[in-house]
Formats: sequence, structure tokens, C-alpha cells
Amino acid sequence: MKVIADLEVHSKYARAVSPQMNISTISQWARRKGIDLVGTGDFTHPMWLRELEAGLKEDSEGIYKFNNQKFLLTSEVSCIYSHNGKGRRVHLLIYLPTFDKVHKFNDELTRKGANLFSDGRPIIGLSLAQVVEIVLTVESKAIIIPAHVWTPWFGFYGAMSGYDHLDEAFGNLARYIYAVETGLSSDPAMNWTIEELKNRSIVSFSDAHSPAKLGREATIFEIPEISYENIFNALKQSKIAYTIEFYPEEGKYHYSGHRNCKVVYSPKDSKTKGNVCPVCGKNLTSGVMSRVKALTVIDIESKNEADKFGVRWMKDRKGKRPPYVMLVPLLEIIAESLHSTVSSQKVMAVYDRLINSFSNEFEILLKTNLTDLKRITTDRVVEGVKRVRSGDIVIDPGYDGVFGKVKIWKTGIDQETLF
Repeated sequence: MKVIADLEVHSKYARAVSPQMNISTISQWARRKGIDLVGTGDFTHPMWLRELEAGLKEDSEGIYKFNNQKFLLTSEVSCIYSHNGKGRRVHLLIYLPTFDKVHKFNDELTRKGANLFSDGRPIIGLSLAQVVEIVLTVESKAIIIPAHVWTPWFGFYGAMSGYDHLDEAFGNLARYIYAVETGLSSDPAMNWTIEELKNRSIVSFSDAHSPAKLGREATIFEIPEISYENIFNALKQSKIAYTIEFYPEEGKYHYSGHRNCKVVYSPKDSKTKGNVCPVCGKNLTSGVMSRVKALTVIDIESKNEADKFGVRWMKDRKGKRPPYVMLVPLLEIIAESLHSTVSSQKVMAVYDRLINSFSNEFEILLKTNLTDLKRITTDRVVEGVKRVRSGDIVIDPGYDGVFGKVKIWKTGIDQETLF
């Protein structure tokens, strides 16, 4: 069976996260999106852990549920420390199968001086290798995934505080890192170019800070049934069916630049102009594309093919990697179609009508016949879905913490064609 999973989520106890990120609302939006398995996020936070234990019921081995929505126990820690003469700031995803193991892991972090009440994603002064050693002592089949690996400040390969190689940080424990998470500013093809990722799973998750952001990226596992063991084995054996991706240009660190100076450099610009801001004279925040190119050692040829629904799938030309598809969230499609905002009542009314008619968002974006969509909504919304499926969109790349902008309709003339 194919299982759509979003396993990087945050709770209301994490910094800069919506107070609506509670168990009930996460569950509701996961079903709307079409997510079969969602992460709890933030199990290191004592108050959130208490809510999880009170609200979730054991469903099967290592899997919990709330109102029939399945959950995996997940968390994220921020490791801030010095190593080899350089300050490191790296985020690490940790998954465990039982609440008992979660308590043991949290107790060990507390004994090492971590203040778990400080944030849903706690800052801990331990190295990546130390965290891995702790979690593997608690659970030999713990799942450990470096999060959003290319972001400059908190990604494992990040230009500002990351590493060039897994062995450099994890030593002989690198063999327990079975997967890396792409983050919003990179896609799988960018990660295919890294030699040490050749035999590791490349996964994508939403890093949702609000309910509507759930599923903006997701990983689809091909497993016999939903269980912790099956997820663990799929990651270890690189058995991913495909991933659903945010357009990496829309991520807020795709290009190099300076937000305050309004300077944006593509990798080509960086190569010819350097990495110094022409306005303030300081170093630019190095973008993900530039960093990937700096570490690339494998030349990968990719192709795209459209399926019968007009969805453009990105594939490794040699067929050695799982394919992926790049989508724009349905709320954003509707909002642009109606010249409104994603949170407006009229956009939500259209969204709810579509979800009630076609089960969930992924079903609408990937599989629903456009003729069937036209019976429920406007031609303009249907045209928006069609263009997103084919990749016929325009993107202004993000940089230095500024999200990129996705536009479906390109020109003033084009904007008027469906009125």
C-alpha cells in the first residue's frame, strides 16, 4: 500500500508556531490534505508530551491515532555547539516507537543539561554524534534524519554552520543516518548530485508551523501496512515510492542574497560577482543552489514526463531514484484564481467545497479529472490546477529568509483570459 506521510511538524509549543497546532486541528487538516501518517512533532516538550499521551491511543506497533488519523512520535532538536573550530547549528529529526522510549530519551537530554521547556524544538548544547549516541542507546531502531539539510543556518550541509560530509559530524555513527530531508529550498534532483546520498533515502516533509501548511511536502512510502517497523525499514532500504515537493525556488534560501539590501544572486551571479554584497559590503547569505553546486560530485540527468492527468513527474533518467512531483498548495491556487488571500472566507469556502466533493487535497491536485472539477468550481480555479500540474507557472526565487513568489498567471493579458 502507498502511505502519504508528513513527518516534520511542529506543535503550538514551538517558537513561531500557530496556537492552532493542537492534536485535534493537526488531525483535521491531515485528513483534508490526504495525509495517512502525520508526525506529532515536539515530543521533547513536557507539556506537549502530556497532551499527546492524553489524546493519542495506540493503534498498532509504534503507531498512534486520534479520530482515526494515524500519528508517529516525532520531534526535532536544534544542536548548537562548536566542532573543528567552527560554530555549528544543525536541526535533527528524531522518531521513536513508544512513549516509554520518548521519556527515556527526554530524561537523558535533561541529564545532559537541556531545558526542554524552553521550546518545542529545544536548543541543546550537544553535538550531532552525541545526540545520535543517546537516542540509539534508548532505541536501536530510532529513526534519525538531518532536517532541511541545505538551509544556510540550520541545515546539515548549510553554508553558514553545517558540514561537507556526514562522516565529519557523525563519525562511525553516520551509518545510522538512513535518510536526509530536502527542506523547502531543495528538491531530490539537487540531492542526487551528492555522492554520500547515493544509497540513502531522500525524503521531504512540510515543517508545518500552521495547520494549512501540512503536506506542502510529503513522502510516499510503499509498505505492507502502516507500522513503525515498516517505516524504519523503508528508510533504511531506500524504498520510497515518490515525494511531493514544494517548488524549491519558493523556499526562502534558494538563491544567495541580502534581504535588507534587496540583492539577489543566482549561482551564476555568485560565480561571476562573488559573495560580497555590492550595497553594504558584507558577505551575502549563501543560497542553497550555490551550496549544492559547491558540493556536487555526481552528474545526474533528469527528465520529466506527464501522466494521464497532466501531472509532470520528475525522474532520474537512469531510473535509479524515486520520482517526485512539484505542486502548489490548493489554497494558494484558489487564492490567486480569486484575486484573494489564502485565509479569506471566500477562498476557504471554495476549498471546503472541493475537499467535500473529492476527498482530499492530494486527490484534487494529482488525480481528479479536470472535467469533474469544473462541475464543482470555476473555470479559473480548474485552469490553475491544470497549470500547476504541467509546471506552467512563474517563480521569483527566495533568498536570505524571503520566500519565493509563485505566480500561475504570467501577464496582464493572461490574467484576463478566463474571465
